[in-house]
Amino acid sequence: MSRIPALGPRGEGWVALQLILLGAIALGGWLFGGMWSGVAQQALVIVGGLLIVGGLAIATLAVTNLGPSLSALPRPTDHAVQISHGVYSQIRHPIYAGLVCAAVGWSLVTASLLGLSLSVALAVVLDLKARREEVWLRERFVGYEAYAERTKKFIPGLY
Repeated sequence: MSRIPALGPRGEGWVALQLILLGAIALGGWLFGGMWSGVAQQALVIVGGLLIVGGLAIATLAVTNLGPSLSALPRPTDHAVQISHGVYSQIRHPIYAGLVCAAVGWSLVTASLLGLSLSVALAVVLDLKARREEVWLRERFVGYEAYAERTKKFIPGLY
């Protein structure tokens, strides 16, 4: 039994939290951006742009790898199969990792300290969502435990 709440039969509350934070990060950049200027701004626009492109690329590869097993909800669907190839051979939650990269990138591009703060909150929520999801994945797939032992959660070789 997990101490992390399910927030709904299939984890609907985790998706709601995720969407609220993503919306707040987007709005935070538009409404409260422009916190730095000059050379720093130019450098952070480049770094942020690379994070956006890289994050969206990772998430897109992950969606492609999941195929019919794709679901926004953390509890796997009845027809889901365990995926451990492609980007999933490097990290267990590439969509979440890609979303956090893109959120941080957006916050840098828009020069939003609020966006950066909310990106940290998004990372925490997605880490908790992943922990809850993994309880269900371990219940559902016999080989998930071994996969989790050899594959990091969000950052290859680190975490």
